Amino acid sequence: MNRTTLSLIAATAVLAAVTGFAAATAPGGGDDTAKAAARLPVERSSLLCPAPSTSDLADTSYTSFTPVSKAAGSSGKAALSPATRELKGSAGSGQGQGKGKGQSKADKPVLSPGKPGGPVAAEASGADSPALVGTADGNLAPGWTVQQTTTVAAGTGRGLLGVNCSAPDTDFWFPGASTAKERSDYIHLTNPDDSAAVVDVQLYGPNGALKSDLGEGVQVDPHSSVPVLLSTLTDKPQTNLTLHVTARSGRVAATVLAADDKLGGDWLPASADPASTVVLPGIPKDATSVRLVAYTPGDNDADLKIQLASPSGRITPAGHESLHVKSGMTAAVDLGDVTRGEAGSLVLTPTENAVPVVAALQVVRGKGSQQEMAYIPATRPVGERATVADNRAKGSTLSLTALGRSGTVRVTASAGTEGGTPVTKTYTVKGGTTTAVQPPVPAGLKGTYALTVEQVSGGEVYGSRMLDVPDPDVPGLPMFTVQTLPDDRGTVSVPRADQDLSVLQK
Repeated sequence: MNRTTLSLIAATAVLAAVTGFAAATAPGGGDDTAKAAARLPVERSSLLCPAPSTSDLADTSYTSFTPVSKAAGSSGKAALSPATRELKGSAGSGQGQGKGKGQSKADKPVLSPGKPGGPVAAEASGADSPALVGTADGNLAPGWTVQQTTTVAAGTGRGLLGVNCSAPDTDFWFPGASTAKERSDYIHLTNPDDSAAVVDVQLYGPNGALKSDLGEGVQVDPHSSVPVLLSTLTDKPQTNLTLHVTARSGRVAATVLAADDKLGGDWLPASADPASTVVLPGIPKDATSVRLVAYTPGDNDADLKIQLASPSGRITPAGHESLHVKSGMTAAVDLGDVTRGEAGSLVLTPTENAVPVVAALQVVRGKGSQQEMAYIPATRPVGERATVADNRAKGSTLSLTALGRSGTVRVTASAGTEGGTPVTKTYTVKGGTTTAVQPPVPAGLKGTYALTVEQVSGGEVYGSRMLDVPDPDVPGLPMFTVQTLPDDRGTVSVPRADQDLSVLQK
């Protein structure tokens, strides 16, 4: 077989792999269609939700939403169903789950979305709520978003815990994890596939990797979820750690549930992929404590300039102008009440050489016995479109940050889960600033709703949504959670039908 034939076969395989998750045809016809088909809606999406809580006092809501996408077809289906669960024993030792007695099989779907543009919600209570595994195809796949929101009334980890259910992958970074005595941090690993996944869990502290064999080769059975207690992986409690999760085989979704004896609890999602410039958007204006945790996975140290993108422009926090991050070691700095009454976003840029880093913020609101924490990981720009579900008539704050040039975004409030009419509003964010607003609310809202943010023009915009739900039993306790707004990757680039494949022969 000659090189030309091999090249054409390879090109065909690549094209098939890409279009396998994209719409098979584009609207219209002719040459214009070939050019317009450079980006097409994905045809299938997978999302996994971790088991929400081990507390009998936990109440959880799931909200599913798919924005309306052009060229996405006229039909589709989606469902979130329980993962297989081990009813006896614990995966806290990090050794995974085996099949056997006490294991239940996936039951009927917890949530079955109807059509794009309309959110759907479901409720669960208690400690037995399982992890969920879900897929969406057809017109329900592009931009499919599921928000899991849990209220824990009392005990360690009490508070409002929110997380966007995530897609499976093979590599995750979690700056901000902890094995301190006051913390109970679990990494939740969920496998959506028909074969077992084998995962390595490694912790990095201020002095480098923590020596332990217990996090190696964690097995996650098909369609199951494993929680691993991080403190079981080391005999030396440490406050500021970076957790690295890699899949040797298969793929998983991974999210850290952090619980503190005094500060409550919340989910710590994975940081965006390592980058030399990092944006952590949406620090609340009334934050009483902000801790930055960063890690560089490469061979070179990173020197980072710390700036706060405030409503009026970028400022450098007094006494915290920069951060030195040694290669392979976790660095942390307490920034205190860095926002000083104005909502802002933290921006990390290289002082000289560009060295990729991962980072996250632990944010605390309240004082004394009435404190609550949440996390803001580094995130991607909103890009073409970003979505967050489970917004309420009151209690949602949308933070938007333009890193360089001013940027304009279009924000759409969907219909409610029980009724309402969508509303759209446009915001322009001045370069180097953060704009925090109460987002639009659907007319005649009943239930909860979703927010969709689309880049219209100008420079890149980063965003997050804070959900604030005061505790009716403890006046003054700020129960809140923050979700970032990265691009939902609802479309995929597809080579044009008229592309010259001969370039692949060289």
